[in-house]
Amino acid sequence: MSETNGLLLPGERVDDLQFAGLRVIQSPAAFRFGMDAVLLADFARVRPRSRVCDLGTGTGILPLLLYGRENSITCDAVEIQPDAAERAARTMRLNGLEHTITIHNRDLREVRAFLPHAGYTLVICNPPYSPSAASLPSPKAALRMARQESDCTLDDVSAAAEWLLRDRGRLVLMLPAARLTEAFSTLQSHRLEPKRLRLVHANVSRPARLALIEAMLCVHPGMIVEAPLVVKEPDGADTDELKRIYHLFPNDRK
Repeated sequence: MSETNGLLLPGERVDDLQFAGLRVIQSPAAFRFGMDAVLLADFARVRPRSRVCDLGTGTGILPLLLYGRENSITCDAVEIQPDAAERAARTMRLNGLEHTITIHNRDLREVRAFLPHAGYTLVICNPPYSPSAASLPSPKAALRMARQESDCTLDDVSAAAEWLLRDRGRLVLMLPAARLTEAFSTLQSHRLEPKRLRLVHANVSRPARLALIEAMLCVHPGMIVEAPLVVKEPDGADTDELKRIYHLFPNDRK
């Protein structure tokens, strides 16, 4: 009997992450993880015995990648969409991680009602990249919520992290580089000081497209700007840095 019996719904599939024996259930009709999740998980530098909260977990990919690198962590993962949350919960059961990674089908704007204050050392989030008024709305509700700030703004994420993190706890997130000024201002308004920044470039001749940001709660100012992360060589081949990341994490680049 297949071990996935009872865990897959019609149209769903199991993707092998080719990393630490982990697998993820995905639906072609819903939002699926991409390279940005892999880059964010690498940037997070998860530490032993971290207590992690993932805001807007989607498929559950970030907790899986963090667990694959450091299996002493525990994680609460929040997802507002019922279908996505239920699918992520089945993914955790598929991997035998339902007691390590707990999926909450709740609104991250309401974390004070169901998650402990100052209970986490790391909060991670891959939030919607576009303000709701900045781009044409997606016709699919699931994709719209994943890509546009209809139900999750940067201020919402920062406020949730301020509640969840203990002093000197870290919030790690990825945003378009064009939103850095807004990001720094919003984070600081919630006592989150930007401490580490890495810009992501498609290639060396292109401006930065994305920004990886680490902020810490209740610390003094002062930020390290790391070497840029360049994805492709001029000839289109993967850079050595991207190969390094994908050696540690999955090599399926949807």
